[in-house]
Amino acid sequence: MSDNPDTTAKRPQQVYTLLVELGRSPDDGLPKGATGAGLLLYATGVDEAEAVRESVAVLKTAGVAPLNVTSYGTLDERLAAGDTIPEEERDLMARALTENAVIVAQKTWFNDDDSD
Repeated sequence: MSDNPDTTAKRPQQVYTLLVELGRSPDDGLPKGATGAGLLLYATGVDEAEAVRESVAVLKTAGVAPLNVTSYGTLDERLAAGDTIPEEERDLMARALTENAVIVAQKTWFNDDDSD
């Protein structure tokens, strides 16, 4: 029997690149005429599922309506897949890890108007 009651090793936080599609909600702050939005996020978690759960929780607290989340993995996973990651993107990932936060890197509004 171990003298240490906590025998589980603490898993380190990682940063995941997530694309979140948003629908409309009453107080979402999206521009008039927008039908939704897409957010590119960097979010921390001990695994992908935790990063997704935490991101959705933060977004719901902010009054937006997450509909779908697509994960592109960690920095190492993206590099292994052949992605080129610019330094500014790496800096945002590092910030998310340091602050244990969800960082919105890019937002795109969706609308039904094809002229935009």
